[in-house]
Amino acid sequence: MKVKLHYQKYFFFIMMFVSTETLCQTTPKNKDEVYRPQIHFSPETNWVNDPNGMVYHKGVYHLFYQHHPYSSVWGPMHWGHATSRDLISWKHQPIAIYPDSTGTIFSGSAVVDKTNTTGFGKKGQAPLVAIYTSHNYKGEKEGRSDFQNQSIAYSNDEGKTWIKYSGNPVLKNPGITDFRDPKVMWYEPKKKWVMTLATKDRITFYSSPDLKKWSKESEFGKEVGAHGGVWECPDLFTLDDNGKKVWVLIVSINPGGPNKGSATQYFIGDFNGKTFTPSHTDTRWIDYGPDNYAGITWSNTGNRKIFLGWMSNWLYAQVVPTETWRNAMTIPRELKIKHVGKDIFIASLPVSELSRLQSQPVSISNLKINNRIDIAGKTGKVTLPCRINLSIDTIKDFSLIVSNDEGEELIIGFDKQHNQYFINRTKSGKIDFQKEFAARHTAPRFTNNNKMNISLIIDVSSVELFADDGLSVMTEVFFPNKLYNQVHIQSSESILIKKLEYISLKSNR
Repeated sequence: MKVKLHYQKYFFFIMMFVSTETLCQTTPKNKDEVYRPQIHFSPETNWVNDPNGMVYHKGVYHLFYQHHPYSSVWGPMHWGHATSRDLISWKHQPIAIYPDSTGTIFSGSAVVDKTNTTGFGKKGQAPLVAIYTSHNYKGEKEGRSDFQNQSIAYSNDEGKTWIKYSGNPVLKNPGITDFRDPKVMWYEPKKKWVMTLATKDRITFYSSPDLKKWSKESEFGKEVGAHGGVWECPDLFTLDDNGKKVWVLIVSINPGGPNKGSATQYFIGDFNGKTFTPSHTDTRWIDYGPDNYAGITWSNTGNRKIFLGWMSNWLYAQVVPTETWRNAMTIPRELKIKHVGKDIFIASLPVSELSRLQSQPVSISNLKINNRIDIAGKTGKVTLPCRINLSIDTIKDFSLIVSNDEGEELIIGFDKQHNQYFINRTKSGKIDFQKEFAARHTAPRFTNNNKMNISLIIDVSSVELFADDGLSVMTEVFFPNKLYNQVHIQSSESILIKKLEYISLKSNR
């Protein structure tokens, strides 16, 4: 996924990077910058956007990502690299893939080539293979339409170093200006690789026996789903539905999200190795908040599907008030199928590994709210990051307010009349860096029963809401002038919270 910028000022740097692939990332200036996430992945320094190349191999989760290592705004894209054994604590690695004569390194994926279909493996070991978009700046500047092509690189040392294939690009552009973000999977029934590629206003599927030679299979989406902006960062995978395999296609779109700007939609349906057929015609979003974009899932995780998104929005990603770094990733989330009546949806919840950061929960049962209650008065001192879980038996309007001593506040709640969850950051702190940042955002409630559960993951500059077992999800960033240190719950009518849990979370930095 990309942003349109005046690229000329970066051209010199692109040429420099081509010949300096051994350069290291710059030394971090201030790891403890005030808005630095404490439980989310963020780059050591400078710019990050899309998660890329997410693959699990030999007990290690690899996260590659769109990275500009020499500026805190978008520029010549590299693949940054980090690793984790638990999805929570991340170790920064040297830059994995640098720009070259074919272009800068845009988004893509990585796979374990278990049967060595590429021939890249050595001594019986399966190679890791990265599939990415080469973005040729010179071709774009010349006004050509074929400046984005698909390339591959491989690693035989567990992702530490990468060798670019001499035959790049492996999939040449037929003349589509937006031709990018390959997500590749192995399709076992027909023993072939399948590439899901974003091609302007639709998805195009390709197949290959060896990741080198590709054939077009079909197209999907020209007249289906949301089309407020270009389609990007797709992902195709299966989820289990009570023993039945269900296919899911994720597609990010910018702009055109439900709360303006960037967002990620999904389709549930069937895939036969050639064609994807959706089972519904309505537009569905994997996250209704404004700050979850370009998310994809890790490959090679078996039946478990773990999703990670970029925690920002192209409306303001380049001007958020941070200095030595910009933007972060969401908490990794496990995706499941959930039934509501005769329909099925994707639900997402934080991965269970997050519990490793949890302190002993403070639990309160049958908490009556008649007006406004200070959570600290019930649970003791409230600090961020934390997790707050609510269980409510009778649905009514309520708000949970996270605030500081300067009167800045973030309001999270439920609007019964409109059957919506909401997050309001109009008074959250620094809001004037972009005119549309300060807003009240909403997400629909998909179940009509009278019981509700909500889990909030609140870091020092972000909140993630998971309601009704992950059916309704929202992600928002915020930038208070003084860190939040208070949490209140209020309602204009009497409400009984069946159970409230407050859980302090340790920093993973």
